[in-house]
Amino acid sequence: MSENVLSPQRPAEEPLAGEIAVDPATGRPAGPAQALVLLLSSCLAVLGAVLLAPVLPRIQDAFAGTPGVEALAPVVLTAPALVIGLTAMIAGRIVDRVGRKRLLVGALVVYAFVGTAPLWLPSLELIVASRVLLGLTEAAIMTCCTTLLADYFHGSQREKYFGLQVVFTTVAATIFFAVGGALGAANWRTPFWLYVVSLPLAVAAARLIWQPAPQAQAAARAEKLPSLPWRRLAAPIGVSLVGGLVFYVLIVQLSFKLDDIGVESTAVIGAASAIASVGTAVGGISFSRLARRGPAVLVPLAFAVSGVGIVGLGLSSAVPAVIAFAVITGFGNGLILPSLLTWALGSLSFEQRGRGTGVWTSAFFIGQFFCPLVVLALTGALGGLGTALAVLGAVSLVAALGVRLARPAAVAAAH
Repeated sequence: MSENVLSPQRPAEEPLAGEIAVDPATGRPAGPAQALVLLLSSCLAVLGAVLLAPVLPRIQDAFAGTPGVEALAPVVLTAPALVIGLTAMIAGRIVDRVGRKRLLVGALVVYAFVGTAPLWLPSLELIVASRVLLGLTEAAIMTCCTTLLADYFHGSQREKYFGLQVVFTTVAATIFFAVGGALGAANWRTPFWLYVVSLPLAVAAARLIWQPAPQAQAAARAEKLPSLPWRRLAAPIGVSLVGGLVFYVLIVQLSFKLDDIGVESTAVIGAASAIASVGTAVGGISFSRLARRGPAVLVPLAFAVSGVGIVGLGLSSAVPAVIAFAVITGFGNGLILPSLLTWALGSLSFEQRGRGTGVWTSAFFIGQFFCPLVVLALTGALGGLGTALAVLGAVSLVAALGVRLARPAAVAAAH
């Protein structure tokens, strides 16, 4: 792929896949400041997913008189992920048509308002509606951040930041879970104040983020966008759907697995989750060093490591073994997300990248949303959580084998 640099001196030339965009005002490429804003903003989707988990029982108690409260209360937690899965494709089209920066800054501002809305909303139905709106802003933020990382950086730098995206979101999830529990001890509404964190990020994005290739972006508003290469995208998007399912197993099921083997201490469960998240962070950090092997090797490797971990997690009956396999699963998860991103986005041009990122984000989050439902169904059908997890681990191993044997040429071409 081309290593040319987009610059004001080449205004008429269209950007090609893999080129490094530079700031039109200064001619300089992006650096750590831009990357940090995008990485921190990527954590906001995690804030929506885990912040309220510790206070869900208190939300249910607060609205005990609401019809269907048992179903509506969990939706407060899961609605944003489902909305991201359903709307990220639309966000991707807006990114390619309207521009990256404009959508990112606007979504960060709206995120703060709809995120804090439950502080004063009087009914559970209205809170669920605000969470749906939050999911819309998260879809825009995630799509913009990932697209801009792909625009700003190339080769080993892009791979490093895709890996760091996993590290940042994993660490953020651990911190947000703990903070949500601490703030919720006083009042279940208090954790919602944390959503104002997007406002300083909006200011930082307005100052530090710049729109890549502005002339090409302006042309995209008036002209028909080039179609996506669906034949090349079909395999990575399909595998990413499974990847979202596999990725979320550890996050959702570790506490249930520990409870299943008799662990009642919340401190032990919290410590186990923290240790597992370290494995995910190490996997994300390791990705940039392993990335030169390409998705043809890394995608199967990631699914294989996660699969072995999930099978072990399901079959283990002692706490040390569960934690050990949780770390193995976490390491595989740390490789899964950036490997799939590199595979899916590696062959897309500037004009296609927003939509490609949106499609990928939709697939990954839809997989995450269905993970708890699949585990629940398998647990009922097979008579136990351990067996259900072992089956999902086997699915991950089959995915690893399928990618490696069935489509090695396509994977390599997409890198």
